[in-house]
Amino acid sequence: MNTPVKTQCFKAYDIRGQVPSDLNEDVAYRIGRAMVTELQGKNIVLGRDMRLESPMLAEAMTRGLLEAGANVIDIGLCGTEEVYFATSAFKADGGVMITASHNPKGYNGMKLVKSESRPISGDTGLNAIRDRVESGDLGALADTLGEVRFELDKTAYIEHLLSYVNVADLKPLKILADPGNGAAGPVLQELIKKLPFEWVVINAEPDGNFPNGVPNPLLPEKRTLTRQALLANGCDLGIAWDGDFDRCFFFDQNGRFIEGYYLVGLLAEMLLKKNPGSRIIHDPRLTWNTIDQVRLAGGVSVQCKTGHAFIKERMRLEDAIYGGEMSAHHYFRDFAYCDSGMIPWLLVTALMSASGKNLAQLVDERVAAYPCSGEINYRVNDVSAALAEVLAHYLPQGPNLDQTDGVGLEFPDWRFNLRGSNTEPLLRLNVESRRDPALVALKVKEIEGLLNSRYME
Repeated sequence: MNTPVKTQCFKAYDIRGQVPSDLNEDVAYRIGRAMVTELQGKNIVLGRDMRLESPMLAEAMTRGLLEAGANVIDIGLCGTEEVYFATSAFKADGGVMITASHNPKGYNGMKLVKSESRPISGDTGLNAIRDRVESGDLGALADTLGEVRFELDKTAYIEHLLSYVNVADLKPLKILADPGNGAAGPVLQELIKKLPFEWVVINAEPDGNFPNGVPNPLLPEKRTLTRQALLANGCDLGIAWDGDFDRCFFFDQNGRFIEGYYLVGLLAEMLLKKNPGSRIIHDPRLTWNTIDQVRLAGGVSVQCKTGHAFIKERMRLEDAIYGGEMSAHHYFRDFAYCDSGMIPWLLVTALMSASGKNLAQLVDERVAAYPCSGEINYRVNDVSAALAEVLAHYLPQGPNLDQTDGVGLEFPDWRFNLRGSNTEPLLRLNVESRRDPALVALKVKEIEGLLNSRYME
């Protein structure tokens, strides 16, 4: 038995916290030991991002895995999706990605999967690992240490990414790519060698010092460099990624950021052309455009609670070809039902090449048909009471009520979803309408007024 400890780094879906106060070498070592004990696994894939603490945490994790008797397949500096790919490709018993994705500098974390790249979250093993870490009951030390083998060659992964497009049919588009000094740079360089595009690449070098700020293009203030470089170079398309590149973000030729919501419908439509009648999984925050676009493409839309563990589980249950969240997570059946930040932009460039249309032309009709607010966050002092206040105001008006995730209320010409954050005292609001952006703005102000009355900090 090891000495009991208290932790704060175990969350609902992953592990993350400040280093070293929340996550350090001792905790990483314990997680390695406990993971092997819980999974009874013999082969574990290990990857890490570019954060300054990641090599130290990877070394401690490796020691824990080896002492528990597991062999480690070390794939080095990579993105989260590379761990997903390797875990399935090597038929490993589990995988660990050391990353804090888009969290501030000084944070780090881990994303854990079991065989077939199935997520390990609270109710599928993460809580049990946490309990072992905290109690010190890490399981027996192995009589024989496991071994480390390095698998740094990305060839099989790159070939899988390219299987989603016909390279010979791609047109010489000019693309601005911004890895944001995250982990996407090395993979992008491998793809550049294989693709006929003209590239302008900025912030390509992985750098845990984040000289241009932590990459998180979901935040409007993090899009400026990408937009400026795109416009200065006259590019046809802009692509940016978060730190571990499991999400990618799009800018049209005018530098306009395209909400991830509209990419869900676009990607669904593309994949349904090759897989007619298939099921498409989507989250409940913004839905009307996705439902309509999937219907028009001959598919079946299925709503699922927000979060990668829920989406992946539902995709397997429904044998869905694709799943998408408005937060820019895109999941593919042929990618072990996992999310990828590389496959989406490859598909979009293929569609631009085949159609002769730019990204604005591909999405403008859908943006006009279903204008939305994008996700707006409000810091409140009582999440439950604030939700109840909003419900009390709107329910007498007779909307359809959906409680898949938070509360969704649907009226004939507009709808909204309001949900509490799992980790912070935040309410997250999304509003959409049918061809009426002024109504979206009006309803956002109306809901803000209800929250302002008593709850907003």
